[in-house]
Amino acid sequence: MNLTYGIKDRPGFFKTILFALQQLLAIMAATIAVPAIVGNGMSQTAALFGAGVGTLVYLIFTKFSSPVFLGSSFAFLGSMAAAFAGGVSMQLGYLGLLFGALFAALVYVALSILVKKVGTDWINKLMPAVVIGPTVAIIGLSLAGNAVGDLMSGNVTHVETVQQIVDGAITDTAVNVQNASVYLCFLCGIVTLAVTILCSVYGKKFLKMIPFIIGILAGYAVALGFTMIGNAANVPALQIINLDVFKDMKWGELATWLKVPDFTFLTAYQGFGEFSFGYLIKILVAYVPVAFVVFAEHIADHKNLSTIVGKDLLKDPGLDKTLLGDGVGSFAGAIFGGCPNTTYGESIGCVAISGNASVVTILCTAILAVLISFIGPFAAFLSTIPKCVMGGVCIALYGFIAVSGLKMIQNVDLNANRNLFVVSVILIAGVGGLTLTFGKVTLTEVALALILGILTNLMVGNAKDVKAVELDGAGAAAALPMGAEEAIEEKTVKAIPEFEEAAEDVEAAAEEAVDEIADTAEEAADDAADAVEDAAQDFEAAAEEAVDEIADAAEEAADDAADAVEDTVEGFEAAAEDAVEDVADVAEEAVEDVADAAEEAVDAAQDAVEETVEGFEAAAEEAVDDVADATEEAVDTAQDAVEETVECFEAAADEAVDDAADVAEEAAENAADAVDEAADAAKDLFF
Repeated sequence: MNLTYGIKDRPGFFKTILFALQQLLAIMAATIAVPAIVGNGMSQTAALFGAGVGTLVYLIFTKFSSPVFLGSSFAFLGSMAAAFAGGVSMQLGYLGLLFGALFAALVYVALSILVKKVGTDWINKLMPAVVIGPTVAIIGLSLAGNAVGDLMSGNVTHVETVQQIVDGAITDTAVNVQNASVYLCFLCGIVTLAVTILCSVYGKKFLKMIPFIIGILAGYAVALGFTMIGNAANVPALQIINLDVFKDMKWGELATWLKVPDFTFLTAYQGFGEFSFGYLIKILVAYVPVAFVVFAEHIADHKNLSTIVGKDLLKDPGLDKTLLGDGVGSFAGAIFGGCPNTTYGESIGCVAISGNASVVTILCTAILAVLISFIGPFAAFLSTIPKCVMGGVCIALYGFIAVSGLKMIQNVDLNANRNLFVVSVILIAGVGGLTLTFGKVTLTEVALALILGILTNLMVGNAKDVKAVELDGAGAAAALPMGAEEAIEEKTVKAIPEFEEAAEDVEAAAEEAVDEIADTAEEAADDAADAVEDAAQDFEAAAEEAVDEIADAAEEAADDAADAVEDTVEGFEAAAEDAVEDVADVAEEAVEDVADAAEEAVDAAQDAVEETVEGFEAAAEEAVDDVADATEEAVDTAQDAVEETVECFEAAADEAVDDAADVAEEAAENAADAVDEAADAAKDLFF
């Protein structure tokens, strides 16, 4: 396909951030779903952190040449459950997760070494396009049920009590039932899918590369509108998004904004005290077989990605490097998140739809996954994206994976029965959901379909197909002269032995030619081996001679350096002794000068103090006399002022007394006159 950005291309900074966010949204739901399914307190943010770390490790091992994200693997769900079931405590279960991931990683490392030694030709023969193509299609088709189920689901649930028959008795059981109407969920999912398609098909260049972001935002906006109306009117059928996570957040606290995930290794460390060899064997049995199953999916994913990016990733960077990166990255991710990682079909589908295969985008996605796992509000927002919205996106993602697989067999001759049988077996086994369980190990429909396809291809691979020319029988018969049909049949029957004999001759000649080519190749290989061996011996001799010469030169240089160092040390010691003596003399003179100066300063200070004391005593006596004289004068002046004031008060008092007596006398006379007048008036009134 035509890519807008190739593997080594680098989009602009802001574009890279948007592309990385789109990749993150594509892999988010599945990555955090695994710890949610396993339970036992496993942290979803820790799984996201582990996926980011695992992807970084994978990119390093593949020399940044394979643009795929590693996320939590669903194939190990049964193995992880066995780790907790077989442990005597949750801490031991967490430790079992780490040992299991280590065993799976060792399987990948062993397979990587094997591929490094023998190459990848055996894989191409064992899994040609007729096998790997329909297997890739099954990877997408096997996820179709998940996409459709999510399309009809919301995130808000309530508990209802239903009656179930358990062991012949009717029992009340509490189950979680979603609030939202399935029709509204379907509408939100279809809006998401429609916007994604329109952006990808009709959008401008930039919109074509971020259709998932636009689609998810559109679907989320519709779901949020219904939810807010449902919350306000208390209508459960409209409640699609669970917004309680935001209500419980304390926005003023730092812990809300920045929170360290609960890493697996912190809990696993506490389980060493309960660890036993028997438990280790259980973990080994639960994880190792599944690792071989995931190995097949690893090849299918990289074959699919190779067709998308137009480059055979099994050769560059090489299957050995992708296996090693996947294995070590999976273990690194499990240390933090507990979940073994694997290459994600969602990530590959995102590359196919967006046309962006830039490995820088995958690198940025891994970094974002690590950072976001510490940011509480953003992680909370991602967790509120409803299932129906992600279901709409996944219909497109999983569909592209299936179509990518079918494109691999477009050049396969499906008129040949041997190819038809291989494709038919894989498709029916995969779509039908054929699985087999052996204890704790489950062969998924993808793995089992691939195995059956390989076996079928091996069984019919050497068959020779005789292609018949399809003719319209009635028309052909009508066009032939009378009796011609019988003549043709007779000649055909006679010619069959001749054709068979000719075919045998051709086959014998081909075998003889193959033998001659093999002999020639073997002789050439022997000659090349001899030449390489001779060259190696010559090189080894030259290398030994060069090493001896280098060693001698190094020894001489070391002796010269030692002599030089010894001479330098002696020179430094002599110079140091002279310098010490000079410094001692100078210091002694300086001490004597300082002592003399200090003595003179003390004498001068004593003289100054004595003069100052005498001056203070004389000034103090003079001041005392002045104060005494001034006090005496002030006392005399005050006495005079008091005497004058007393005399003034006495004179004023005498005068006031006289005035008061006169006034009183006058008032008494006036009163007497008033009494007389009143008496006269009374007499006149009564008599």
